[in-house]
Amino acid sequence: MSYVGPEFEPVPQRRSRRGPFTVALAALVPAALAGWLVYEVVGDSGGSGGSGPSAQAAGVSGHSAGPSSPDAKGGRDGTGSPSASAGTAGSGGRSLKGKVVVIDPGHNPGNFKHATEINRQVNIGTNSKECDTTGTATNAGYPEADFTLDVSRRLRTLLEERGATVKLTQDGDRPWGPCVTERAQIGNKAHADAAISIHADGSAAGNRGFHVILPGAVHSGSADTRAIAGPSRDLGVGIKDGFARATGTAPSNYIGGGTGLDVRKDLGGLNLSTVPKVFIECGNMRDSKDAALLTSGAWRQKAAEGISEGIVSFLRG
Repeated sequence: MSYVGPEFEPVPQRRSRRGPFTVALAALVPAALAGWLVYEVVGDSGGSGGSGPSAQAAGVSGHSAGPSSPDAKGGRDGTGSPSASAGTAGSGGRSLKGKVVVIDPGHNPGNFKHATEINRQVNIGTNSKECDTTGTATNAGYPEADFTLDVSRRLRTLLEERGATVKLTQDGDRPWGPCVTERAQIGNKAHADAAISIHADGSAAGNRGFHVILPGAVHSGSADTRAIAGPSRDLGVGIKDGFARATGTAPSNYIGGGTGLDVRKDLGGLNLSTVPKVFIECGNMRDSKDAALLTSGAWRQKAAEGISEGIVSFLRG
């Protein structure tokens, strides 16, 4: 519906009708104004400290708490979504500038077309494993690789808004892989302050919930996680707490004994890392209830927000 404003439909002019009362009122206004000015001069000279009407007006204009303020609206668009200014202000001005985060979207949507490449064996320190796998999928065919890439991109946006430098091990920009060994190397070469690999599980129906995988203390061949095991646990606990709060989902009922944490020594992406790193299994794609969450864009945004919250907590100590 269009609105035609008064500039397009001029208001008809009325004939002025001035009675005796109007004339008398017009005569009183200058006198009242003059009296107020005298009061102001006398009040200021008496050292009132600026408590008059003009000082009150200045006080209002000097502090904006109305709906136009980002903090009052809860974010950039007034819906509670995070923004760089709102995130920095809400944290006492402490941004993540100078921090590097590496995000590893598990698997690759094109892996299934490159069986020879992803099935070749690579050394993960403790033993040899496949370069990569295709990942799992929901019963309806939504691939884990699509899920991980979507959550990773959302997470990147959130962390960059806070000032962090973010690198992805792959961004849908390569036909397959990378191998788990290269995924670890990308984080190491970036000297990441934190690294995370995003996944979703493929367990039996009825197995529900998320869990964060932590590196065990490994010292074998080219793998040595002894220096990062402690910091990685701190990172994992932060992500576990943030993820639970943001998504409202419970920790895994089939791994980790209800703690939402699982320690493993058989994952190349953790064994070969020299920077604090964890994996997160965001849910079970083979369970219909978990799958309904994992295939929801709104829920994936919450997942990214929860992971971001945990990473931010870790990086700020």
